Amino acid sequence: MSRVDATSKAEIIANAQQFLEDYRELKRLGFINKTGDFFPSVHYPPITMYQTISQEDMFAGYTLPEDGLFDIYAHLPFCLQRCLFCHYPVKLGEQALEKDTYLNSLEKEMDIYMGVLGIDRILARSILIGGGTPTYLTPVQLKRFLDFFTKRVDLSKCTQFNYDVDPNTLLGNDGMERLRIMRDFGVDRLTIGVQSLNDSILHNMNRHHSVQQALESIEESRKLGYQVNIEFIFGLPGHTYEGWIEEIEQAMSLDVDEIQLYRLKVEAYGDYQGPIKTIIKKKDAPILTDEETLTMKMIAIDMLTARNFTENIRRVFSRTKKHFSRYAWNQCCMLYDEIGFGLTAFSSLRDRFVLNTQFFKEYYDSIDAGRLPLNRGLVRSSEEQKRWGIILPLKNSFINKNIYKARTGESVDNVFIEKMARLKTYGLVTEEDKKIETTKLGAFFADEVVQQFHSPDYIPFARDAYEDSVLNPYLTVEDS
Repeated sequence: MSRVDATSKAEIIANAQQFLEDYRELKRLGFINKTGDFFPSVHYPPITMYQTISQEDMFAGYTLPEDGLFDIYAHLPFCLQRCLFCHYPVKLGEQALEKDTYLNSLEKEMDIYMGVLGIDRILARSILIGGGTPTYLTPVQLKRFLDFFTKRVDLSKCTQFNYDVDPNTLLGNDGMERLRIMRDFGVDRLTIGVQSLNDSILHNMNRHHSVQQALESIEESRKLGYQVNIEFIFGLPGHTYEGWIEEIEQAMSLDVDEIQLYRLKVEAYGDYQGPIKTIIKKKDAPILTDEETLTMKMIAIDMLTARNFTENIRRVFSRTKKHFSRYAWNQCCMLYDEIGFGLTAFSSLRDRFVLNTQFFKEYYDSIDAGRLPLNRGLVRSSEEQKRWGIILPLKNSFINKNIYKARTGESVDNVFIEKMARLKTYGLVTEEDKKIETTKLGAFFADEVVQQFHSPDYIPFARDAYEDSVLNPYLTVEDS
């Protein structure tokens, strides 16, 4: 394990804390809410703010992409135990019969969706299988899933086949068999939920693996030729700057292609309130302040940047530029059509968004009735389309002006002119002939930058949660 001496740690911490005055000034300007809490800008509108929609209204007027390609997501909501930070509904424990029931419904759902689209197979641009723990199936169940999935998905133009995995599902005889099965079906990229390289922090998270098991899972994955991305969550009770520096230093020494960072979110931003909120209240756990958590974020960014990792997509740092999630890039930066299968899965189509139900019974009942298990969504108005076309690309990388025009019918130079100018004035956004992107400061606060473009109905915090100043997102609302 790589070590950083005490003097170097002190310098890393001091350098990371230099940005705090900018942070405090942005709070005074109404840009960041007064408590310092944040809301991750994963979708627009935010995933918790959709109204009910019917299958008929959702797909009325929808036509297939010109090239016929889709990015595809499938969701398997099963875990051995619940992690404290998880904000999504899952079934816990072995649940062998439940998994079989779910796979039956997932297979039927794909057939129903293809019927709605009027196609016999789905032509994939990229694929992500997530959860839950999508490798928390027996090898027999995993093969069964991939068999029916790939019979319905045409992989001939697929650029990347991703799988989210937990370390201990890749270990032992079953783990090796899972790795071989996935490889045989074309899976080439794994995101391993390491979450921490500190056993005490893993225990606090209620993770069911050790640091050693995480390291072994990386080694086994590399032996079979997978591209490997590892995830970390920072800001949990028990985290210290010094310990975090050691974790990042060790992560950079591993044989991995990418390192992904997530800030702990206490309040739910998905379909379930994670246990972290209750645990903090019951145990009176000393949660880190917003300034401490953001210092941890800057520490990691500074260390990764100094080691020449590239932030291709926000929060994901690649050892070389060619290694990144095509699925994330296609959905969030290129704004391509994406379809999702399974409980809580979403489909992000070029002018609409739909969510599947978060309730297992409703999921099964809808599919048994021959209908898609969707229950929330939105066909965007032209105004919301113009906001959407800015928010996802600017949050994750940059706005390509040609893509914006193709997706919205408008030039980005002609929309939200005063808002863009204001963000440039405060050093958060910069513009070139063909693109608009965040500055280094803006990238650090990318969630808040793009929330400036939310309509009032979809701003994540109440108006009085922000200072009544020039960058309060409610005060800067304007028509295009």
